[in-house]
Amino acid sequence: MSMEDQLPNLASRIAALRRDLHAHPELAFEEHRTAKVVADHLERLGLEVFRGLAGTGVVARLRVGTSPRAIGLRADMDCLPLQELNVFPHHSKQPGKMHACGHDGHTAMLLGAAEALKDMAAVGHFDGTVYFIFQPAEEHDGGGRVMVEEGLFDRFPMDMVFGLHNWPGMAAGSFGVVEGPVMAGADRFEIEITGHGGHAAMPHQTADVVVAGSALVQVLQTLVSRNTDPLESAVVSVTRFHAGHADNVLPETALLGGTVRTLRPEWQDAMEEGMRRICNGIETTHRVRVSLRFERGYPPTINSEAPTLLAREAARRVAGSERVFTHLKPSMGAEDFSYLSRVVPGCYVWLGNGPGEGGCTLHSPHYDFNDDIIPTGIRYWAKLVERALAPE
Repeated sequence: MSMEDQLPNLASRIAALRRDLHAHPELAFEEHRTAKVVADHLERLGLEVFRGLAGTGVVARLRVGTSPRAIGLRADMDCLPLQELNVFPHHSKQPGKMHACGHDGHTAMLLGAAEALKDMAAVGHFDGTVYFIFQPAEEHDGGGRVMVEEGLFDRFPMDMVFGLHNWPGMAAGSFGVVEGPVMAGADRFEIEITGHGGHAAMPHQTADVVVAGSALVQVLQTLVSRNTDPLESAVVSVTRFHAGHADNVLPETALLGGTVRTLRPEWQDAMEEGMRRICNGIETTHRVRVSLRFERGYPPTINSEAPTLLAREAARRVAGSERVFTHLKPSMGAEDFSYLSRVVPGCYVWLGNGPGEGGCTLHSPHYDFNDDIIPTGIRYWAKLVERALAPE
């Protein structure tokens, strides 16, 4: 029986599994139940399964034929610290935890693909090794980085690595496959300003941290408006400004914080250098002390040429050329698949989840993964493996 003949039954079982995962979400590095569901499923398929990388990560290996070629397929497993507002039967049973980004769908589709590929392997559809990578802690905590640091590519050498994310706002079952930057790098900063507090009616006797901080917020915007190529994209957002407690007191200190988003690693360096330069200027101008803590976060996710060509061809074979978009603008959101794809050539694609209406947008308490795209995701992974590991 062909994969297409089996797909309706497979997709139905995978949708049920997906809803079970949705009902039992787990936060970063706490995905113990999810990891057990994943590993047990893969072991029942007869794959070689390796548990415990990055704590709760799971890797499975499927070897076919004699080719030394190998690729990795990655899905993320963690949820968000968010109270779900949906009332359907498979809503989250864990207060304050929710699969609001579709990682339940990503995990389920890759499990479905593992099952389909195991059957395809028996009839020689490809030649080489497929690694199924189920990663913890994509949301904020960098599980991809930890997997790499703990030897993902040393233990499981591969030539390319691929990732996928559902994308509300794109037609269900369509694809976005873009070469080059696709997701931004995300850095954080915190700035403490120390001046000399005093009476609000006598500002000349103080070094006013509120005025200094206000000036700093304004000048930081020139990092984008006057220091970044207008044809490129970057974001500097001050999201926190805390100072003072009383109406008649000018405070001694102010604390500011926010995020910087860039699409190239070298821009991360330039933004940090520029921010330090501006802080030094504010110190001199306003007679205050300014302390900057700049914390590097996820690197930009940049798709390499060769894997992107393979992903594009696989997506076209599944969805048709007219439903594969190759010139979409990058997202300024961040993704820790970047830790994998900066070591091994990689491609990260978007799979349309539907219009995104009625609150069904990423990180919304009303979000739910669209089970109708599960067959498309399974087909895509299977076609990608067939293309990348075609018998020579």
